[in-house]
Amino acid sequence: MRKYEALYIIRPNFEEEQYKNFVEKYNAVIQANGGEVIKVDLWGKRRLAYEIEKIHDGYYVLVEFRGEATLPAELERNFRINDEILRYIVVKQPE
Repeated sequence: MRKYEALYIIRPNFEEEQYKNFVEKYNAVIQANGGEVIKVDLWGKRRLAYEIEKIHDGYYVLVEFRGEATLPAELERNFRINDEILRYIVVKQPE
């Protein structure tokens, strides 16, 4: 299994409990596809580097996980279909 890292930004108009539900949802996607969540780092609300859809802030989440080579594509598909995710990136970590 390879090691990956995903960083995604959620819209800033939610309560803290709703952000945790988003994190649990994407962790469940990782685990349902045979992956293992290593670490979840909630960065919280931060200013975006540039405005996206007239939004200036976002809730940042960094997740380290292990999985097969097909897992990042499935995770990105889930990010793409959710309108509450402003931006995302999934990268493979060096061995």
